[in-house]
Amino acid sequence: MERRNFMRLSTVGLVAGIVAPKLVSANTYKPYKGTSDIYYTKDDAGRWNGKVATHLPSIDIQKVSDLVTIKVVTAHEMKGYEHYIVKHVLLDSNQKFLDEHLFDPTKDSAALSTFTLKDYSGTLYVLSLCNKHDLWLNSAEV
Repeated sequence: MERRNFMRLSTVGLVAGIVAPKLVSANTYKPYKGTSDIYYTKDDAGRWNGKVATHLPSIDIQKVSDLVTIKVVTAHEMKGYEHYIVKHVLLDSNQKFLDEHLFDPTKDSAALSTFTLKDYSGTLYVLSLCNKHDLWLNSAEV
């Protein structure tokens, strides 16, 4: 390759490497701006206002002695990979990760998770992720 062509291509590559990411990031999808830019809740369903009943995870807590059993259900149909709940995530009162359950829409007919914790009290947060309607948060007290 001629030196002149090499220099020209190098300059074009450098400029493209600097300019292209800025152009792409300027045009990226911006989520609903509500109380959270990350998740939706019962009180702040944003653009998914009609989806609360089928996307907000419900939480049932049973405490026996020092064991806490948490059952999470998202009343959402599992239509294969077309439309389904991807996973449930369990967070502690500081919103730190405790556990998660991933769903296989070819095998799981319902979005149902069971978690067990030992010696836990306080608030628990549960996230439910839909492949089409984003991330939903609910909480419950132990």
